[in-house]
Amino acid sequence: MQTRQLALALLGATASALAMAAAPAAAQPAATEKCYGVSLAGQNGCAAGPGTTCAGTSKVDYQGNAWKLVPAGTCTTISTPHGAGSLMPLRRPA
Repeated sequence: MQTRQLALALLGATASALAMAAAPAAAQPAATEKCYGVSLAGQNGCAAGPGTTCAGTSKVDYQGNAWKLVPAGTCTTISTPHGAGSLMPLRRPA
């Protein structure tokens, strides 16, 4: 009787291990960075400077002190009507 229980336990453990190995790994989030001056009004990330409290509170498009997360390495390549995005807050109208 004990041999049968041991065999079933071993079979169960093997099945569990195989199921875990076959499950897809959770996707790692891509690296991101804060990019200032590229968000549209109301679509910024948190803390956009004076006059805003948190996400979605920027007043104008491309507000210089409002940021949003973008894929790492792409911020300064994003073009807006006011120029490229910046890794630091910009002096633009709020």
